Amino acid sequence: MSVIKEQPLVSIVIATYNMAQYLPQAVDSILNQEWKNIELIVVDDGSADNTADVMEKYAQDPRVNYIKNTNQGQPKAKNCGIKHTKGEFIAFCDADDLWEPNKLTVQMPLFKSPRVGVVFSDVSNIDENNKRYSVDRTEIGFRGNVTEQLLHRNFVPFGTAVIRRQCIVQNGIFDEEFRMGIDWDLWLRYSLNWEFDYVNDRTYVYRKWSGQMSSNYRGRYDHAFRILQKFERRFRSQVEPKILKLAWADMYVSQANAIARNEKLFKEPLLGVIKGLSIAPTYVAGWRLLAKLFLRRD
Repeated sequence: MSVIKEQPLVSIVIATYNMAQYLPQAVDSILNQEWKNIELIVVDDGSADNTADVMEKYAQDPRVNYIKNTNQGQPKAKNCGIKHTKGEFIAFCDADDLWEPNKLTVQMPLFKSPRVGVVFSDVSNIDENNKRYSVDRTEIGFRGNVTEQLLHRNFVPFGTAVIRRQCIVQNGIFDEEFRMGIDWDLWLRYSLNWEFDYVNDRTYVYRKWSGQMSSNYRGRYDHAFRILQKFERRFRSQVEPKILKLAWADMYVSQANAIARNEKLFKEPLLGVIKGLSIAPTYVAGWRLLAKLFLRRD
């Protein structure tokens, strides 16, 4: 039984671009929530497919607000959706993913504490043919004050998160300077003033399919460095220097590991590890990767 006696309005934002083939499933999964007090804002970021036709099905549903824009990119589309929300709480769903029917029912009670700003969960998986499958998880759902843990890794699956509107009022919306990692930037800022909480339930269904963009790990790391640099510049006084040093060391070492693993290179990863260890000489993961690099070379 929910500890929230009345159901506050939850606003859900879907930013979509050429996802007409999957969008109805995403929309239906949200409209069929056990939690009834919802509104859905679908922002069409200049789709060239039949998204507008697909959304005609929901034109008479008062819970659905369909907004068609010219193509401006993911951060602006999501921010457009946020600006049209009315709920005390805000959540997101990617247009090719799904929500489980009980998502809000199990997550919303964790907002009983006014200190909690973000509640997230685990995910399950589905393929392009709507077949469910299992993936082993290694991520940990940290709770409470999580800035230090977030500086090392974004462990919050974006679509699982429900946020308190006051987070946006106090700490802002997505930074449109970045094209990747926009959720990590958001969580870092929110973590400075709010606690995070977590449910073990798999409330979000992530779809893996052939039409997705290929993995661009170099692009992701490029944005991660920029995000961390901007975060440090703005909030250095709110984070212990030791924690920031470890975050930078981890960034260089993690990037070096990705390059070594994906491209089988030696010199570039070596320089990355050395850079990381020069910032935090006691960072054990750096020394481990250094040893692996030389062992692989032999």
